[in-house]
Amino acid sequence: MDEFKKYSNNNDVAIKNIAFFGDADIAESDEVYMQAFKVAEILAKEGYVVVDGGGPGVMEAATNGAKNGGGKTVTVTFDPQNAPGFEGKYIGNVPDEEIVTTNYIERMFKLMEYGDVFILFKGGTGTISEFGTAWVLAKLYYGHHKPFILFGGYWAEIIDVFRKNMYIDNKELSVFEIANRVEDVLPIIKKFEKQIAARNHEGDEDMNKYDKAFQI
Repeated sequence: MDEFKKYSNNNDVAIKNIAFFGDADIAESDEVYMQAFKVAEILAKEGYVVVDGGGPGVMEAATNGAKNGGGKTVTVTFDPQNAPGFEGKYIGNVPDEEIVTTNYIERMFKLMEYGDVFILFKGGTGTISEFGTAWVLAKLYYGHHKPFILFGGYWAEIIDVFRKNMYIDNKELSVFEIANRVEDVLPIIKKFEKQIAARNHEGDEDMNKYDKAFQI
């Protein structure tokens, strides 16, 4: 963790690494691709490290956007020899550092470990699994949780369906923000930084290594 976080130029705040999630099957001309690219570019210029799964689509957009912004990039990948439904590592996604894992679950949890904040763009079942994982980790470690951003106004409708039909409490609804526009993302991250700084961090040093990996 410490070696990974050395890339950040933003050493005075807890949030250093921003993990991007979203659809792998979109072209550069897709609006979501362009939004992810621009968000990554803006965050890179602010000194944040951009982290993604090393594939095409939103992941490629994140890496290339961060590079365009002069920032550092890291991908977390695995070779899906026995998982034909997974896109795998993409030749067009070339980061500063690649972390190789052995399976999809390990890859997802490594992304959750290394990211301090997660941004979820439009995607399919893989993005849904990542959304659910980010959400349950925030509930498990509430108070020291890693917050996340849901990018796109359609998320409000999705969350409303969960709220109306599932057992979702107010704490669970407080661990994320919805960003409707590219320019909304950075202010939300700055808001998260203030919230994290205001937390009671007493006893943080007593947490075991595994739990600490998913907290901030």
